[in-house]
Amino acid sequence: MALRGGIDLGGTKIESVVVDGDGAVVGQARHPTPHDGGPPAVINALAGGLREAAKAAGVETAELTGVGVGSPGEIDDGTVAHARNLPDWDDTFPLASALSEQVGAPVKVANDVGAAVDAEAKLGAGKDYGSFLGVWWGTGVGGAVVIGGERWLGRGAAGEIGHTVVKIGGATCECGRRGCLEAYAGRGAMERKARKAVAGGTKTDLFDLMEKHGRQRLTSGIWGRALDRNDKLAEKLIHRAVVALGAGIGSVVNLLDVEAVVIGGGLGTRFGQPYVEKIEQQMMKHLFVPERPPAVLPAALGDLGGAIGASLLVG
Repeated sequence: MALRGGIDLGGTKIESVVVDGDGAVVGQARHPTPHDGGPPAVINALAGGLREAAKAAGVETAELTGVGVGSPGEIDDGTVAHARNLPDWDDTFPLASALSEQVGAPVKVANDVGAAVDAEAKLGAGKDYGSFLGVWWGTGVGGAVVIGGERWLGRGAAGEIGHTVVKIGGATCECGRRGCLEAYAGRGAMERKARKAVAGGTKTDLFDLMEKHGRQRLTSGIWGRALDRNDKLAEKLIHRAVVALGAGIGSVVNLLDVEAVVIGGGLGTRFGQPYVEKIEQQMMKHLFVPERPPAVLPAALGDLGGAIGASLLVG
């Protein structure tokens, strides 16, 4: 049976899978995303993770019919630019050709959240809805809109809910603008806010937990452990993120009137149903038609959703 590869390239981790013709995962691997070294270091990590997943499936990477990669940044015919959640990746780099050369199989590249949402539309929480909004809460805040069972691409950049404005003149975002949802709810922005608070004398277990678990960044797992300890700073910043997510999602629902909202990403998956409900409660405050809200659901495919979605690029 023909096997294909899928890779979800995130700001803190790289998830690689090999799937069979039915979309079942037959090999997988997870590795941290490099913190330096630019695109070449990332490509090496992608190739290494895929080799490990292929080995688990009993094949070589060159035997795969193809490999799909879900990547942050601006995607154009296999190249990636302005991937600001990756190390030193602002200029255009030919991800597809560079990875294909290493693994010996054809490679296709698409937006990371778009690939994950496509998987949820076909196989997961969105499959029973004609329209839904996907919100991926992780290092950044990504989004995608499915209408009539197909992802709406606009002129190529549709779905960027992380860069909708939730506060005029608000916090500075990595994109250089102010008041973006991502500036409040993105894990990267939350970490910067936490570091600033600690520099100002605020006490927290966040960075002790980070060091204890051998991490270089505040991953979803570190935030989860801090919440388990009732860490006040973690609780404050997560609540701030949930409030902002509710405002951003509510505004999109008011505009598009989608049937459902699917919440995934590193933090969304880690926190699951309890925080999906918290986000829904915040969303309800902003709905123009609150008596007819959309269903709000956690992504069904979990951590592997992005990689499975990427594999569909070559299905």
